Amino acid sequence: MMVGYAMNKEEVLARLRRVEGQIRGIARMVEADTYCIDVLTQVNAAQAALRGVSLGLLDDHVRNCVRDGIEAGDPDAKIEELVTAVSRLVGRR
Repeated sequence: MMVGYAMNKEEVLARLRRVEGQIRGIARMVEADTYCIDVLTQVNAAQAALRGVSLGLLDDHVRNCVRDGIEAGDPDAKIEELVTAVSRLVGRR
C-alpha cells in the first residue's frame, strides 16, 4: 500500500524539519529568558506551520487514499476514516 503523501514525502519532511528547528529555537528562547509574548509568538508560528503540514497531509489523503478506497468499492469505510481524521485535526476526538 502506498501512502497518500508518497509523491510529496521530501516536501513533508522538509517542512517538518523546519518546524523542528522552530521548536529548538523556542527552547533556546526559554533558556535565554526571552519575554513571554515573544515566546508565545514563536509558539503560534510553530503551531501554524504544523497545521499547514496537517492540512497538506489531509489533502493528500483525500486525493489519494480516500479516492482509491471509493474507487475500490469501499466508500463508507473511507468516508468514516476521513471524518475521524478531520475530527482529530480539529481536536474533537
